[in-house]
Amino acid sequence: MSKLIAIVGRPNVGKSTLFNRLTQSRKAIVDDTAGTTRDRQYGKVDWCGQEFSIVDTGGWVVNSDDIFEEEINKQVEIAIQEADVILFVVDASTGPTDLDDKVAAILRRSKKPVIVVANKEDRGDARFNIPEFYKFGLGDPIGVSSANGSGTGELLDEIVKDMPEKDNDDDTEENVAKFAIVGRPNAGKSSLINAFIGEERHIVTDIAGTTRDSIYHRYNKFGFDFYLVDTAGIRKKQKVNEDIEYYSVIRSIRAIEASDVCILMIDATRGIEGQDANIFSLIQKNKKGLVVCVNKWDIVEDKSLNAQKRFETAIRNKFAPFTDFPIIFTSALTKQRIHKVLETATQVYENRRRVIPTSQLNSYMLEQIAITPPPSNKGKFVKIKYITMLKDSVIPTFIFFCNLPQWVKEPYRRFLENKIREKWDFHGTPISIFMRDK
Repeated sequence: MSKLIAIVGRPNVGKSTLFNRLTQSRKAIVDDTAGTTRDRQYGKVDWCGQEFSIVDTGGWVVNSDDIFEEEINKQVEIAIQEADVILFVVDASTGPTDLDDKVAAILRRSKKPVIVVANKEDRGDARFNIPEFYKFGLGDPIGVSSANGSGTGELLDEIVKDMPEKDNDDDTEENVAKFAIVGRPNAGKSSLINAFIGEERHIVTDIAGTTRDSIYHRYNKFGFDFYLVDTAGIRKKQKVNEDIEYYSVIRSIRAIEASDVCILMIDATRGIEGQDANIFSLIQKNKKGLVVCVNKWDIVEDKSLNAQKRFETAIRNKFAPFTDFPIIFTSALTKQRIHKVLETATQVYENRRRVIPTSQLNSYMLEQIAITPPPSNKGKFVKIKYITMLKDSVIPTFIFFCNLPQWVKEPYRRFLENKIREKWDFHGTPISIFMRDK
């Protein structure tokens, strides 16, 4: 499981700008108005082979006129509670403030590893104010500029260095598959696990968010052997209004990171929604296997084969361009097709671990490449000479050696992936394709 890094600090010190810089995205809204960030943003960072999750929080405020002050502070508190490393962002152009002192006091009590990030060092004589932040007693401050990226490499080095080792108290066996059941609240996740294990091991109600934590269950019935993970429902951020649900969202994300295959539950009575696509994106970002489970199919009005095909088409269109995953229509209440869910998830796990011999790979793929070679670019022709598959990689990863790897564009990469999927069964698992100079 990757580690979770939380960005905290008072308003308008550049937390969201730093988040966007580290994740190389524009997910977080950046504005000079204090309090712009009210909900947390999550992203992934890969630095020197170390991958970790990062969360942007709203600015810590006290005694303000903002009606969201209490909720923002709750989010910050729980992000601090769950984080493995905390980035305490301060404004080097203004120096320490009373509000910085209050945040620093909270961080000292948390006993978590803290890195003081003195942002906006590029403004005037701001860098000369950085030594003043030693007063917090939280270690050496690191000067950065989130706007232009200076100092962020040193910051990432420090994050990776202070990152705790993997917990030793995880009693799940590494060679046993882990299936995370995820989805929007009230999609029937706990009901599905109860149907699997044949007993009421979980609280199952119609109240969204009943499951508050991620729970592992060893399943070893009917020839299966894996861990089931029931996660708290992930809902749209503006609808999360209990701090215990903030906690649940973090744990759900971390359960996805720890799993091998995710069973994405979709409520058939509500159809495919934007939040389902957001969860799918999170699964893809973490490179997990996928089984889509359309639950509550027993209570929809139209159960015809055509209705199933329309629903399936809508799902694949929503999740494109990755469409090579199984979709199963089930009912956790009546136990309709629930064992097919387990069989399919197990097969996806095996597909994820599949290794193709190099001789077979070259024999088939070089023939396909000769039939449909890469398109020429500015009069230059790409010649692919050799293909190999990496062993012990997180997902099936193929390396194509050629003379001009930089000229192989995304459409041809998708063509190669489709040819691989046509020949070998990688149903439900993402594939990585890399071009390397021969």
